[in-house]
Amino acid sequence: MPHRNLHSNAQPMNVAVIGTGYVGLGTAALLAHIGHTVTGIDISEEKIAMLQRAEVPIHEPGLDDLLASVQSRLTWTTRYDAVASADVVFICVGTPPGPDGTPDLQYVVSAAASIAPHLNGHTQVIVNKSTVPIGTGDYVTRLLEEHSVTFSAERHAVVSNPEFLREGTALHDSLYPDRIVLGGTPEAVAHMTRLYAPLIEQTFVAPASAPRPEAYTRPAVVKTTLQSAEMIKYAANAFLALKISFANEIAGLSERVGADIEEVMTGIGMDTRIGSRFLNAGLGWGGSCFGKDTQGLISAGREHNYDMPILQAAVTVNYRQRQDVLQKLIRQLRTLKGKRIGMLGMAFKPDTDDLRDAPAHDLIERLHALGATVVAHDPVAMPRASREWAHLTYQEAGSIEEAFDRADAVIVATEWTDYRTLDWNALTPRMRRPLIIDARNIIRDPIDAQVEQIGRDAPTADPITAEQITMDTSL
Repeated sequence: MPHRNLHSNAQPMNVAVIGTGYVGLGTAALLAHIGHTVTGIDISEEKIAMLQRAEVPIHEPGLDDLLASVQSRLTWTTRYDAVASADVVFICVGTPPGPDGTPDLQYVVSAAASIAPHLNGHTQVIVNKSTVPIGTGDYVTRLLEEHSVTFSAERHAVVSNPEFLREGTALHDSLYPDRIVLGGTPEAVAHMTRLYAPLIEQTFVAPASAPRPEAYTRPAVVKTTLQSAEMIKYAANAFLALKISFANEIAGLSERVGADIEEVMTGIGMDTRIGSRFLNAGLGWGGSCFGKDTQGLISAGREHNYDMPILQAAVTVNYRQRQDVLQKLIRQLRTLKGKRIGMLGMAFKPDTDDLRDAPAHDLIERLHALGATVVAHDPVAMPRASREWAHLTYQEAGSIEEAFDRADAVIVATEWTDYRTLDWNALTPRMRRPLIIDARNIIRDPIDAQVEQIGRDAPTADPITAEQITMDTSL
């Protein structure tokens, strides 16, 4: 298929994007790249000032280059005035979980209330890009009606267009999605189809930082109702979370029976009904999506008096993985009081500086409570951690080597490429004891150190219970 420049075959639109986090920045960059004029809006003056200086406030490979290449079609502001001239308005704000797991919609409510006074008399589509509970599309419609004197059901509509981006590969996922989900009225969905035409038809010029895959043709377009689109997002993330927790539960049994979890998952992943992706055993999931969305579905079930025990079990298994890593450590060191533990990785996954629900956070917090000194390293996330993890007690490692110096053990918490390619035999002599807890199963070759991995090593003693670990705090 020939890939032409957007301007030769598509009608540009004016777009407003509310929120400049991971989703908002990715959406703005994508839409500007395929030819639309985009205004990014955020209430954070600091973020907007950075973007106006062409500084990107998050780490996402290739995003800074893409934003720089489309600066002429991008504007950043803290004001909502741009909504008046927008054909499409995207809501890309956070929906953090509340204490009971229910998504907190305060930022969505605030965005809708701020959008409403600026709606004009022309056709405008308001898009929920944020991950929101089922029924939020109707809720946003009511908010727009209540706060706008110009709202008209004939001219204004709310669409659910969930994102399916993976941090670290978000640029690729934006430009070459496997599907685009559009939920709303037929007229509103048709409006969104015109907006996304260059993406659907793949007629844009691929950026140098994200070349088009050779085998890629075009995304599927799923046109459905608001409620179904909202459910698709939650259900997709919950299913992926289930796969990860399944792999981790099988890993625990594999250790006890002498099986190798990576061989087991390779074997079952070859079944086309199952697939090999998201079957990697390890420290469990983190980030802003899986835990929040799984809890969101559980919360929705609770609201409708419907138990969801499978999803609850997935959450339980995930957080048990963090405890299991501590058990491995205590099994070898017996007590952690006075021990020095190196932590390799702080971000919840490689190629991002996102620290939300990162397993390393819980490990650092627990290790400190048990009397250990933690020396943590991350190739990218340390500056952000110094701000967002100020409540934790740990030392920053100025280099990978410093995390090993005089360490009684080193934990691999994030599978960065920097760590996969380490010369372990050159580093372990710097330790007091050559003990590696490889919680991401990245060490492939034998090394001159004791290595404990997930689902690949048999316990050397009886498992230590959570109660025993709690008691160890007082030692």
